[in-house]
Amino acid sequence: MTEAATIRCQFQVPFGFDVLFTERVFSRANPLLRRLLLTGQRNAREKLLVVVEQPIVALMPGLPEEIRAYFAASPDVELVAAPVELPGGELLKNHYASIEQLHARIEQHHLSRHSYVAAIGGGALLDVVGFAAATAHRGIRHIRFPTTTLSQADGGVGVKNAINAFGKKNFVGTFTPPFAVINDSEFLRFLPDTRKSAGYIEAVKVGLIRDAGFFSEIETMADALNRFEPAAMHRLIHRSAELHVQHICRGGDPFEFGAARPLDFGHWAAHKLEQLSAFRITHSEAVAIGIALDVIYSRNAGYLSPADAERILALIRKLRFALFGPELLRGDAESERALLGGLEEFREHLGGELTITLLEGVGRGFEVHEISPEGVLRAIKELRERDQPLAEHE
Repeated sequence: MTEAATIRCQFQVPFGFDVLFTERVFSRANPLLRRLLLTGQRNAREKLLVVVEQPIVALMPGLPEEIRAYFAASPDVELVAAPVELPGGELLKNHYASIEQLHARIEQHHLSRHSYVAAIGGGALLDVVGFAAATAHRGIRHIRFPTTTLSQADGGVGVKNAINAFGKKNFVGTFTPPFAVINDSEFLRFLPDTRKSAGYIEAVKVGLIRDAGFFSEIETMADALNRFEPAAMHRLIHRSAELHVQHICRGGDPFEFGAARPLDFGHWAAHKLEQLSAFRITHSEAVAIGIALDVIYSRNAGYLSPADAERILALIRKLRFALFGPELLRGDAESERALLGGLEEFREHLGGELTITLLEGVGRGFEVHEISPEGVLRAIKELRERDQPLAEHE
């Protein structure tokens, strides 16, 4: 029997993108965006479709006209239509209709692979627009303008785009690096207080697994962060974004072909909590609870010192995040706690072997491949016992 003939193809494609920090990016006096678009310019005048989150327009009603005026003064880029407005929030990711709408706009205005699709909004909108851009023409250049602390510090600076399906978070999506990310501090001024603080917990997370010094810095800045002082917020966002980008670019697995996802510390439970609450619990609230759960589990398993555990839980509370949600106690037909189903979903999402990041110290995350259901239930019980009104911790 003759051996099967084989033709092997192996190649590498270089990827790179910048995360840029500015203020009032669409001011005609600000040249940053104009210069950025020129770096990708061919000979032809390129087209641009802008998508903006409706709550941002409600908070900044002059934004659409400011965008139009900015590009009216730029001869190198054609704004093909008034900004498309879509609702924000996680529910936007639960339906494919928004993707079809964006694909239709891309086709209607004859955008090409060398055109641009820009998204202005929080993490959910960035996910939806990024997925639409990644799948039209097999990929159109995409620029992200995150408008929340959460998206500026974490979700908006990555390479992932996704929507929810089959009751599972981020089931359908792509790994597609953006053309660029622009963090404009002006957007943060208009946010409600709850959204201003949402990104704090992802900064706590990345400090816990990557940088003990940054975690200590957040502790020092906590009062200033609670007052939403711009200098403290900008420092937290910049360092958090830097640590996330460093992991993506230097961690050796930007498209997550392996099983390890350290940047998802606390997220196996968080994703399930969001589902169980029908997204009543926001992503940041769920991540805070998920981190608290894994901190207690790490301590009970002997990995993390009690002093470090208390220090972490105290900071979460000081930043006004709850440690418990009633969905932690919800049961289902197959188990005492529906939350435990999140472990299997996380394993499936990783592609086989369960890999969970736990803590052995502040700034020191490590991976385990088994989680004790009994240990999780003990941690849930403790979180329930610790559940107290936030006012007692302010």
